[in-house]
Amino acid sequence: MDASEYSTLETLRSGQRVEIRAQRVSDRALLREALVNLSEEARYRRFFAPKRSFTPKEVDFYLNIDFVNHVALVVVMDGAIVGGARYIVSEPGRAEVAFSVDDSHQGQGIASALMRHLVAIARDAGLNELVAEVLPGNAPMLKVFERSGLSMRQWREGGVVHVALGLPRAGRPPAGIQPK
Repeated sequence: MDASEYSTLETLRSGQRVEIRAQRVSDRALLREALVNLSEEARYRRFFAPKRSFTPKEVDFYLNIDFVNHVALVVVMDGAIVGGARYIVSEPGRAEVAFSVDDSHQGQGIASALMRHLVAIARDAGLNELVAEVLPGNAPMLKVFERSGLSMRQWREGGVVHVALGLPRAGRPPAGIQPK
C-alpha cells in the first residue's frame, strides 16, 4: 500500500460521510483553518502547551511528510479538515502517534476511524508498536486506545500517561476484532 495515496470513505456515528486520506502539502490553508477551529483546550491536549501558531520550521515539519518515517492522515468533511492523525517512527519497529479532532466533531468516532487506518498503514510498513503520550485528563483519547482492540500497556510518569500499543502481525486481527 502506498500511504501517500491513501484515501477511503467512512460513515461517522452521525451518519455523515467523510474522507480519510493522506495529508498533502497543498493542505496548508486547510490545516491552518483546522488549527483555528480547535479550542485552546484541544490545542493544549494535542501539543501539551498553549499553541496559537507555528514557526516556519514547525510548518515544514508538519507539511513535509515522507510517508515512510512520517505518515499523516486527515479527515475531510464538507471541504474542511476536521481531524488528523500521524505517526512518526522513533526507532525501528516503533512509532509515536498523535491525534487531533476539532471540538464540534468530537464524539463521532473520528479518532477511532483514524486509529484503524493508521494501524493498517503501520502494520503494512512493518511496525510492531505505536506509542503515545496523553494528558491524564484526556479520557476520550485514552478510550480510543483502550477500544482499539490492540494489546495495550500504560503507565504514568511526569504528569503524562504513556501508552504502548502492540500491533498484530499481518494476517492477524487485533484481539477482539473479528475478520469480515
